[in-house]
Formats: sequence, structure tokens, C-alpha cells
Amino acid sequence: MTAYAVLMKRFNAEDVWGELSMREYDVLYTLSKCDGPLRMSELNRHVLLSQPALSRMVDRLVDRGLVDRCTDPGDRRGVRLSLTPAGRKTQQEIGRPHARSVTRALGVLTPRELDQLAAICGKLSQSEEQ
Repeated sequence: MTAYAVLMKRFNAEDVWGELSMREYDVLYTLSKCDGPLRMSELNRHVLLSQPALSRMVDRLVDRGLVDRCTDPGDRRGVRLSLTPAGRKTQQEIGRPHARSVTRALGVLTPRELDQLAAICGKLSQSEEQ
């Protein structure tokens, strides 16, 4: 099994997600890292979902009161997405135990290996932006 599969299987099995899926949490987490509302296309660059799947997921998160959708003032056809107070609270409640699990999972790596992993991930992220 690949490292990605091992980690995803481990994280998915955690009893921290409540009524959310891990992918729904990823959307909340991504929105929580942003300074302001994101356009759907911007959000799509940060999650592992197709545009149609992301649109359906955002609809569900809006219906559940976790995400707010408003018209983009610069483009009346576009929308901007942000967390509602309930969405921010949910993200934080799930994020704390999930972060501890990530820390445990990466605990098998030495400090040097963690530095190497961070450098590799940074390089891969930069290559995607070019």
C-alpha cells in the first residue's frame, strides 16, 4: 500500500469527523486558512475534487449552515465562499484531534526526515503554481 493510502485509511478511520466526511472537513479547513472569502475556482485548486463534485459538496455544506455563499462584487456571475461561525467552530473541533493524529502518524519520522519531507512538499507545491 502507498504511504498516501496508509495515511488516508488511518485518518478516515478516526472517530473525529462527526457528521462530516474527511473531504468535507478538507473544504472547511481550506476555507479556514484564507484571509477572506474564496471563489469556487480558487477553492478547487486546493482540494482533491472535480469542479462538479466540489459544487455539490459546497451546496450540502451551505444547506447545513457551515459555509456561506455570497455574490462576488467584482463578477455578479461568480460566488465567494467563506465559513459561517458554525463552520469555523466545527472545523476547530475536528481540527484539534485530527492534528494530534497527524502528529502521531508523522512521529515515525526523524527530525531530519521531517525536514526533507517539508522541503519536498514545498517544492512540489511550487511546481504546481508555475
